[in-house]
Amino acid sequence: MSARILVVEDETAIREMLCFVLEQQGFEAIEAQDFDSAVSCLSEPYPDLILLDWMFPGGSGIGFAKEVKRDEFTKHIPIIMLTARGEEEDKVRGLEVGADDYMTKPFSPKELIARIKAVLRRVMPTALEETIDVQGLILDPVSHRVSLNETPLSIGPTEFKLLHFFMTHLDRVYSREQLLDHVWGTNVYVEDRTVDVHIRRLRKAITGAGHERFVQTVRGSGYRFSTRV
Repeated sequence: MSARILVVEDETAIREMLCFVLEQQGFEAIEAQDFDSAVSCLSEPYPDLILLDWMFPGGSGIGFAKEVKRDEFTKHIPIIMLTARGEEEDKVRGLEVGADDYMTKPFSPKELIARIKAVLRRVMPTALEETIDVQGLILDPVSHRVSLNETPLSIGPTEFKLLHFFMTHLDRVYSREQLLDHVWGTNVYVEDRTVDVHIRRLRKAITGAGHERFVQTVRGSGYRFSTRV
């Protein structure tokens, strides 16, 4: 699934250009021209990233960023601020309220896309559609296929999402609650032990050549995916 990007920009020509560039790169663009319309976009399905102008009708980029970071369901959404202001003080203000990156107008579409991919790769790699290879275990998020040493594997949709998350967060330990938030979503209410069931299914699905050992139980903490066994 392509990443959803909210573009908050009051100048129509710039907003349309940004949306065109994003859609050409396979992203889903959502438009907002003022503070109220931007706030209305902070609902399910939530944007995966926000391109945020410094100033627009009804409020400011700083004010909107604070709104995003204050809400439990949106505080994780990365923000790239767009502005004609180039002073260091303004950049610091944007970063202090939670912006992940900062671009000063004018900028090239190529640089913008590179920055977006860098931020997404850092904060939520599962939004990208790049094939992942971990020692012969290959996951293709576009075709939704998994193979092990060139042999196709049969894997359920939840196990696929779980494996995708693990393969893009190598060596990090996640509790059951964190996995539920990242893989199932913050608005899906299931039992913590549901994670254990899908972990067992995932291990079974990738059994072969020792790859099932990559899905590791960390006693008292949760699970991690690591090639160091």
